[in-house]
Amino acid sequence: MSAKIRLRRMGKKKQAKYRIVVADSRSPRDGRFVENLGFYDPIPHPARLSVDLERVDYWLDEGAQASPTVASLVSKARAGGDAKVALAGAAPTNGDAEADAAASTDETPESEPAAEPDGSSDDASTVKDESAPPSE
Repeated sequence: MSAKIRLRRMGKKKQAKYRIVVADSRSPRDGRFVENLGFYDPIPHPARLSVDLERVDYWLDEGAQASPTVASLVSKARAGGDAKVALAGAAPTNGDAEADAAASTDETPESEPAAEPDGSSDDASTVKDESAPPSE
């Protein structure tokens, strides 16, 4: 079997999304495949890419040929993305990433008062109805 690592088109008309798959070279573009290695969504800016690089290396060692587009996407994934392609699940690459990370660590809600140690609360929604029989 001559295996190829190539893109398989998914999605609706005019909204293409691609899966990176290993397929027999004789299979049609959207036909049977051996393994799913990731996805590529070119619509958003930057485009989203997710690739299992360990499995790509395995298949390349087994003799699979990567298509030119997949080879380009894999090299971008190894580099950590670029201006046009962002790795899915990766942190933002702008300069405010450090500021956002620092701000997210200091998440102390100051608008909510702390509960009193004896369990009582001033909130009217937690007042029990004394006339109702106890439920068991």
